[in-house]
Amino acid sequence: MSDSAQIGGGADDDVLTARELYRFYRAGEEETLALRGVSLRVRRGETVAVVGPSGAGKSTLLACLAGLDEPSGGEVRVGGVRISHRPETERARLRARHIGVLLQTRNLLPHLSVRDNVRLPQRTQGRRAPVPAGELLARVGLADRAHALPRQLSGGELARAGLAVALANAPAVLLADEPTGELDGETERLVLSMLRERAAEGCAVLIVTHSREAVRIADRVITLTDGMAADAPRPDREEAPDAVG
Repeated sequence: MSDSAQIGGGADDDVLTARELYRFYRAGEEETLALRGVSLRVRRGETVAVVGPSGAGKSTLLACLAGLDEPSGGEVRVGGVRISHRPETERARLRARHIGVLLQTRNLLPHLSVRDNVRLPQRTQGRRAPVPAGELLARVGLADRAHALPRQLSGGELARAGLAVALANAPAVLLADEPTGELDGETERLVLSMLRERAAEGCAVLIVTHSREAVRIADRVITLTDGMAADAPRPDREEAPDAVG
């Protein structure tokens, strides 16, 4: 994608930027091009939904944006600081401080209580937690489940606990990979409401999703097809585009 086709605008408020991301995978003689020059921007306080069919490169894109994977070409910046093409230790440090990641696995270590799962990323910072673990769990409605292990939680509770872990260090960017994929309608609306609240507090939120409800609450939609990205029309809150691939 050329510079003229970059997604987003308003550089002064851009918190997350990606420029010309490429990602190649090789298996013997075979080569797969998962990302083909993807450029995007997410502004402070903005919620962006990334949609597209399965295999389009959505999870690969999120992994590169989070610094969990390195792009083969291009770069990712958070708050103007380059996170890509650095040693893993540096990427992990930047991610822990500036990026919250909510994965389909809900981010939880099975042998730790819910509270200790939240405390773990906070301890890696070597500074006082921006929000105490107990207060954060209260915000997501899990104050009475702080000592429970992940296997003792319902699906909705797991989703909220994973979100609490992602928000443990008050990140500037929140990246969510199918955060409502296995939730009932009521719990999905609750989780999406919490994501919108975080955006209202100034966080840049990007959601990889197949959910029409997630698209409906987004400020902007990016469609990913065969590793290439394009802006989609701004969703109508009453009639979201078909996000199911």
